[in-house]
Amino acid sequence: MENLMKVQQKIVPEAVELLERRYLMMRTIFNCQPVGRRLLAQKLGLGERLVRAEIDFLKAQGLVTVSGPGVNLTGDGEGLLAVLKEFVSEIKGLDEIEEILKRELHYKRVIIVPGDLDEDPNVKSELGRAAAKYVAGILRKGDIIALTGGSTIRDFVDSFPKKDEYGDLTIVPARGSMGKDIEIQSNTLVASLAEKLGASYRLLNVPDNMSERTLEAVLEESEIREVVSTIKKANVIILGIGRADVMAKRRGLGPEDINNLITLGARGEAFGTYFARNGKIVKKAAAVGLSIDDSLKVKDLVAVSGGTSKGDAIAAVRFAGENAVLVTDEGAAREIIKALKSKNKDLT
Repeated sequence: MENLMKVQQKIVPEAVELLERRYLMMRTIFNCQPVGRRLLAQKLGLGERLVRAEIDFLKAQGLVTVSGPGVNLTGDGEGLLAVLKEFVSEIKGLDEIEEILKRELHYKRVIIVPGDLDEDPNVKSELGRAAAKYVAGILRKGDIIALTGGSTIRDFVDSFPKKDEYGDLTIVPARGSMGKDIEIQSNTLVASLAEKLGASYRLLNVPDNMSERTLEAVLEESEIREVVSTIKKANVIILGIGRADVMAKRRGLGPEDINNLITLGARGEAFGTYFARNGKIVKKAAAVGLSIDDSLKVKDLVAVSGGTSKGDAIAAVRFAGENAVLVTDEGAAREIIKALKSKNKDLT
């Protein structure tokens, strides 16, 4: 099959382009349904006439329905979309890139979804679904699951299927709250995931960015100590990876401190820890909750992050344990490969 696809790319590349276009169209419909033709054309950057023709084709195949509110995928369409995702990944060689990143960045597994979050917002939903599918397969009765905040983790929570088959689960925030957007703060996402899974949960009502003196005072509170004790027992962590400059700003660092971080070579951030290229730690921020050291002790760690602009950050953040899985997109993955090949031209 793989050899056949390579031949097809060389002999009839227009067939591959058509396949990818229809995959992107079906994926966009799935994420936005019901969606009108005009909005669909705008999201895909295609002419309305072409979009109308493609919808007519998909409708004739029984893959979409068209009604007053807009276009929807049928059950057959949703089933085919999952198959197409794997097919497009193979055509683009994403399985090979997964193996390279797994080896070079020292992950247990790497999962790459087609597309680039920076160019197509729908890819964020794909990241969330891929992460949710993986996590749904590893959860066990009695697990304590820790979540960080962020828009990508929100998509992970939104994509998680409602299930109560896991039994006694507990959902906790990995760290304190950060930023002003309540919808993507860890406490909000914890409560949402717990509702979906019928799980118990604990909230940590403290900010993530505190001085060491304030941190010591906060930990004197018995209720907070009890919550932190539960958080420290987490055996599954789902987190995002951020750019060092962006995360430093979200944590309230001033321009001078941010410039100092960049001067030190900081590129990526996770758990309040700032990493330079090749995983060198340049700064750790004091906070209540889990630290980068705690990540070594858990059963499973799933990092979710994508977009070409995040490639440098993802490559910088390194988890020293053998428990980490990376879920990313094609844009970030190819950016990382480009950086790796600039240092090692023989990389394969």
